[in-house]
Amino acid sequence: MKCFAVDDEPIVLALLERTIREAAPGCEVRSFGSARDALDAAAAGERPDVAFLDIAMFDMTGLELAKALREHAPETKVVFVTGYSDYALEAFNVHARGYVLKPVTVEKVRVELEGIGERELPRDPVLRVQTFGHFDVFANGEPVRFSHAKTKELFAFLVDRRGSSVNTGELCATLWEDRPDGPSVRSYARTVVSDLARALRDAGAEDVLVKRRNSFSIDCALVDCDLYRFLEGERAAVRSYRGQYMAQYSWAELTLGELERLS
Repeated sequence: MKCFAVDDEPIVLALLERTIREAAPGCEVRSFGSARDALDAAAAGERPDVAFLDIAMFDMTGLELAKALREHAPETKVVFVTGYSDYALEAFNVHARGYVLKPVTVEKVRVELEGIGERELPRDPVLRVQTFGHFDVFANGEPVRFSHAKTKELFAFLVDRRGSSVNTGELCATLWEDRPDGPSVRSYARTVVSDLARALRDAGAEDVLVKRRNSFSIDCALVDCDLYRFLEGERAAVRSYRGQYMAQYSWAELTLGELERLS
């Protein structure tokens, strides 16, 4: 496996490179102190499996670099490195593999690297997800049955994150924003995650939910979603957007604002 590590702060870059090597022994790591240098390497033919990009760089932001890298290396998985947890709105249409919050640790990097470098075979979607208007999920043309409203909302949140990893703390802060984080809320969150796994298994879609230690995401390749097709520029999906997105969830207003800007 080959990785790019890009950060314009030398000390942070050295730490990131060392952490990647420790998380994935044998990984070939190329470090770049500027976004432009990383982009030049990709333009010259280098094709990393994954690129760890700092969000806030002076010559070019990580978001801008990710979009530019895709022009040369469309198969490269992008992992953003940031000190802030609220940047997903800006990044959600860059097809990011995931996000690592600073301080960067071996465990965080290892979670994002799991499965990268393995040969991926094309797979057919097993769920149809509707996000425009109200959120709904279908399997074989029938609505997926969720035992609890929070279970459905959890799946909606993971769909909104587009395959990016979410930890238990982020789930609690979003789905129970009116309640302080604590043992009872986290226990409820674990129950809801288990309930979601059961609902997807009953629908024949258990592989959609990806669980890695204390992080959760969905396998977007197994989901036919109007939001994803919209972001890819599919005309039918663009025409189907009517100014509403996951209307039943207040936290979805952030993505709604981005959709309005893009439409």
